[in-house]
Amino acid sequence: MKGLLFEHNIPRIAASRIISRLASTQRGVNVSPLRLLDIDRPALPGPQWQHIKPILAGICGSDISLLEGKSSRYYEQLVSFPFVPGHEIVGTISGSSDKQRVVIEPVLSCAARGIDPPCRYCAAGNTGQCINITSGHLHPGLMIGYCSDTGGGWSVSGLVAHDSQIHPIPSEMSDADAVMVEPTACAIHAALSLPLMPDSLVGVIGSGTLGLTVIAALRKYTEVGRIIASAKYPHQRDLALSLGADQAPGSDEISRAIRRSRHSTVAGMTVQDGADIVFDCVGSRRSIEQSLEMLRPGGHIVLVGMGYKTAIDLSPLWHRELSITGSYTYGMEKINGNTRRTFDMAIELAYEANLGRLVSAAYPLERYEEAIEHAATAGSRGAVKIVFDLERKAHRSFTATHTSRLEKHEYE
Repeated sequence: MKGLLFEHNIPRIAASRIISRLASTQRGVNVSPLRLLDIDRPALPGPQWQHIKPILAGICGSDISLLEGKSSRYYEQLVSFPFVPGHEIVGTISGSSDKQRVVIEPVLSCAARGIDPPCRYCAAGNTGQCINITSGHLHPGLMIGYCSDTGGGWSVSGLVAHDSQIHPIPSEMSDADAVMVEPTACAIHAALSLPLMPDSLVGVIGSGTLGLTVIAALRKYTEVGRIIASAKYPHQRDLALSLGADQAPGSDEISRAIRRSRHSTVAGMTVQDGADIVFDCVGSRRSIEQSLEMLRPGGHIVLVGMGYKTAIDLSPLWHRELSITGSYTYGMEKINGNTRRTFDMAIELAYEANLGRLVSAAYPLERYEEAIEHAATAGSRGAVKIVFDLERKAHRSFTATHTSRLEKHEYE
């Protein structure tokens, strides 16, 4: 059966980087080491593993970075080649009689790798911080979709997942809602990474998939006061406001909006302050610089968007005693005196907030160049999340990003 395979070919990766920069993502993908091939279903690594047949698989920003040749060399020792990409997955357990749909928690931590006793991070439930991602009976791999042993969501033949990674979803939950669970889990983990008070002023840079799910997570699971999110396009603004942002100014206007919303009068003069926390859901040089600009002294940046190798003037970090915190995946969260699994919270939020409305289009694997180009240019084309549909042979386009739960299964 067909699947997309990414191989470790340095010349092709370099060519993809150059062409993507000069021309377009689609042309870069054409020369990248991603190929549509006949791929066998991966073997089960052990008795606590299951074959998973994917229904929908998302295209993540990290996937686009990989295919554009922008990924940091830092990750090369943390993955194994060749691998099938795709870690945002809703599917079914192959051979199960009830066709129960499941979502996959893709991180390949100690449990999946057969390591017992687990590392101290996994023992505490912080599986995203596992230190054994290159050890155990699997080849190296941060997660399913970056490991040569497990397969990934971008394959009709399917993948394998450990029992600890498999989460059943409610029958009333749509496939579109379900494919949003993994990015929503990332957003929840970020939203809960620092304490927020009812008077907290928060900035969110970027209203793509991560930014929008962070807004939803902040409103659902924290006591945040005011949320101001940057939105480059009108549909992003509408979605940001509908998910709980108080304002959604343009990308170049958010710093001014933050300062205006928190000011005081001292000796007859207006003194402008900044945000308590900024969630950077882009991870570019410009977005990090913006984050530094709009924070109050002693404020915090949570870097949610995947970072790249870049040069940044850190003078504001030193002068105003700011801090930057990275937020990677998920595990267990402490909330209201209790501890909950992030994925359980993400299933809850994806359904309640109808996050499937962020899924804009689904493509068959055969049209992967178009799908990846659509994902890379989603904002400018009025879209948010682009996915692969592993059960259909024809392209289907979701009616709109504003559809209701009853409408969002209608395709053009």
